[in-house]
Amino acid sequence: MNKYITFSLLLLILNTTGFAFQQTDSNHIETAAILETATGKIFGTITTAVSFTKGPVVLIIAGSGPTDRNGNNPRMKNNSLQQLAFALAASGISSLRFDKRGIAESTASMGKEADLRFDDYVNDVSSWINYLKADKRFTKIIVAGHSEGSLIGMIASNGKADKFISIAGAGKPAGELIREQLDKQPEQVKDIAFPILDSIIAGHPVSDVNPMLASLFRPSVQPYLISWFKYNPQTEIAKLKIPVLILQGDNDIQVSEDDAELLSKANKDFKKEIIKNMNHVLKIVADDRDENIKSYSNPSFPISEALVAQIVSFVNK
Repeated sequence: MNKYITFSLLLLILNTTGFAFQQTDSNHIETAAILETATGKIFGTITTAVSFTKGPVVLIIAGSGPTDRNGNNPRMKNNSLQQLAFALAASGISSLRFDKRGIAESTASMGKEADLRFDDYVNDVSSWINYLKADKRFTKIIVAGHSEGSLIGMIASNGKADKFISIAGAGKPAGELIREQLDKQPEQVKDIAFPILDSIIAGHPVSDVNPMLASLFRPSVQPYLISWFKYNPQTEIAKLKIPVLILQGDNDIQVSEDDAELLSKANKDFKKEIIKNMNHVLKIVADDRDENIKSYSNPSFPISEALVAQIVSFVNK
């Protein structure tokens, strides 16, 4: 038996006996984390500094779509959230990031698409907070939500987390954002789409959907959209009675500085920082759309050091 087969068997033994497999390099240790839910397991990774014994932990929530714990999806790999976790560990701050239900390693936990609700994601984050609280190494829980994860995180943080960080979070309800995107389409598309959108925003599903719009409004995804559209980020973030940091890049082509302003206006005590040259996937890019888009699929682009510095300062304050 060669050494590679032996190593594979060791991993199998560790995983089947309940021990958390650890990966270590000179700067950090990564340990597997598993959240048990009624519909299956959700898988995550705890990243700590090698010397870590006790301190705060940041719960990192990925954005919309099939985005995994590292910030990647099947079509685009940028490693943004993994890079963030590594950078935090280099500053002595632990983190937990995870694959949302239905995504990557957590695929089996979702079940049918028609049964998924936005609140399932919120409840999962709430359960992850409890998971971290049960780990006596962690003294404070800071929730950091990126993009759609911002709304998920701010709802779950209410009454549970010690601090909250919004990174590139939308400042308007999702239904309004979709309307703004559709408004850029040809009139014939808007004529078909807007009545469907209006009905879903009002909480009424639509059974007859033009095939051209099936990817957005197929009947099986409408229950999720209805559950998502009911939340207004400004309302939800205003409920928080904990320190809040709102971070937004000025080279973000998906979420604007106006969104950060809307969130910050919800409570004047919130701190807002605009990160120079940072785009939506936390990378530093020139003011060039082609380079901006290229960074979504290129992990060699570094994440913003200013972003990391702001988070580290906020966590340690």
